Amino acid sequence: MARVMRLLSYLPTAWPLLSIAVVALSLGGQSPVVLTGVALAGTVMAAVHHAEVIAHRLGEPFGTLILALAVTVLEVGLIVTLMLGAAEGAATLARDTVIAAVMIILNLLVGVCLLIGGIRHHEQSFQQTGVSAALAVLSALTVLSLVLPNYTVSEPGPVYAAPQLIFVAIVSLFLYGTFVMVQTVRHRDYFLRPEGSVEGDTEEGGGHVTRRNALISLALLVVSLASVVLLAKGLSKPLDDAVAAAGLPKALVGVVIAALVLAPEGIAATRAALANRLQTSLNLALGSALATIGLTIPAVAIVSIMIDLPIALGLTGKGTVLLLLTLLVTTQSLATGRTTVLQGAVHLVIFGVYLFTTVVP
Repeated sequence: MARVMRLLSYLPTAWPLLSIAVVALSLGGQSPVVLTGVALAGTVMAAVHHAEVIAHRLGEPFGTLILALAVTVLEVGLIVTLMLGAAEGAATLARDTVIAAVMIILNLLVGVCLLIGGIRHHEQSFQQTGVSAALAVLSALTVLSLVLPNYTVSEPGPVYAAPQLIFVAIVSLFLYGTFVMVQTVRHRDYFLRPEGSVEGDTEEGGGHVTRRNALISLALLVVSLASVVLLAKGLSKPLDDAVAAAGLPKALVGVVIAALVLAPEGIAATRAALANRLQTSLNLALGSALATIGLTIPAVAIVSIMIDLPIALGLTGKGTVLLLLTLLVTTQSLATGRTTVLQGAVHLVIFGVYLFTTVVP
């Protein structure tokens, strides 16, 4: 038994290294789909482990911020890579990926955390001040990036003119940078667990994490997240073929890929909710949504201008309705600083509607 436990303790280090070999096979077209899927699942779990090690060393909210930034930077890299490939549908790729990520984070991830946390702990608490600040920035970023392009007239259709796109990119970076400064420097206490929630906390102590172990985990986290993105990209073609063979809309591929890329954050947030650390879950979820918008829009704006590719950022009518409903419900369900299973159920229903209307438009 002791030998088995010792072998299991090596898995978080082994998976990122094994994933590199699978990525190499995948890029050469020699990796079986099943092997790629297994490597993806194992690497996701390794990423979660290393993110938790770093979070334990740095404390909140720095640990969750690192994971959110790392995943988002790699997600942006994947989007830009596909855009530069000039594949069919490149003009709407950024919009479809961003809205899928936002809906997955705010409805599926938040819904699951609130539901399972409510089932296990009945009622959970968090710092409402910090959550309200994050939602204010998120509402501004999503509406300016994904809704306003439908109502500007400099360019026809849901497209920003080049000066407008540059301006929105600058505004996105400014708002996200300001939020990060507030979260980590000026008002860090807004994003820490409220004192009353310590009672009954089921978080397991992780022991002291040395600086050396934290740096090793940071390096392995970067390798793991890069491998997750590359493995997800390797699965995109077989997935695309499977979706086409089933006669399903192409937009479903973007939803699945976004879910795979966000899996490390999702698992980490879920485990935190089960341990009665809802503040950590919300820091991860809202921080990821903010980073997705705040970093993706400037990146695709640069690519759009460089390769002269119009970017259709404006959502369809259905997408706009679901986005505004999501923002409204999220603001209401997180308005009191305490949550129950009811709020989680509402978010999951909205995600179910989003997913169903994506499959059956």
